[in-house]
Amino acid sequence: MSSRFQSRSKPKLACEIAADRIVAGRIAEDGGSVEACATHELAPGSVVPDLVELNLRERNSVLQNVRETLGSVVPRSRDVIAVLPDAAVRVVLLDFDTLPAKDQEAESVVRFRLKKSLPFDVEKAKVSYHVQQATSGVRVIAAVALTTVIEDYESIFHEAGYTPGIVMPSMLAALGAAESKGPTLVVKVDTRTTSIAILDKQQLLLFRTLENTRGVTVTGEQLAEDIYPSIVFFQDTYSLNIDQIYVAGISETGNAAPALRAQTGAEVRDLVASSQLGAGVGAVPKWRMAGVVGSLIS
Repeated sequence: MSSRFQSRSKPKLACEIAADRIVAGRIAEDGGSVEACATHELAPGSVVPDLVELNLRERNSVLQNVRETLGSVVPRSRDVIAVLPDAAVRVVLLDFDTLPAKDQEAESVVRFRLKKSLPFDVEKAKVSYHVQQATSGVRVIAAVALTTVIEDYESIFHEAGYTPGIVMPSMLAALGAAESKGPTLVVKVDTRTTSIAILDKQQLLLFRTLENTRGVTVTGEQLAEDIYPSIVFFQDTYSLNIDQIYVAGISETGNAAPALRAQTGAEVRDLVASSQLGAGVGAVPKWRMAGVVGSLIS
């Protein structure tokens, strides 16, 4: 992961390794939509996302599926955005009065603050961060993961013949597909976690990743119940109400809409919109594409 979520030349290709699948996509030349997408299912247990343990349990199978999935979108370049499971990366929001102007000094300050938030030694971790202005001072959006975990994922791409120029967790990648002119709740479900983000005017105000024992079969009522404490916290902290809700990771977003709308009164829609997809996407379900689409069109 780069120190500031940035790359000099953003790849036109993205590939997400999830616990149950590989998804790859290619951005159109105009940069406004994903023109090709492919996916392959993984056998259960092939990838077990975790902050400290080995993630890639069936390495040869994952490698083969990454190579085939990326090859299916006919890449014009070997550079790729690598999108990793949310359970493999810790995302933390940190508030500061100021940060040092020099990158190295700023990263040292961020690492120091992260020490109490991690189940592992921050000195053995890769840290990426983005700085945004806050009401007073600055807010740092930090993504941190063990170096061994990141390098294990990166090596899969290298062995498949690609260069992972940007590495980022799935939920942060997916946020690139969301518009947030007003308070916006984004909910992304996967087989192990439910990730929640609240943005306002493209500024990230809240981020949480919750354990999800029900997987992608979670009902709308269960999902609403899981995220309700975060909504209340946001409303109490910022004195704002949610204007709109985006959902990804479950096949029937419409089934979740009534319960989510009852909590907030907000409109509920799919995170990935048809307008963000080209004709070459094919049969890949939109609800599975948030990480890839968001990383490419942001």
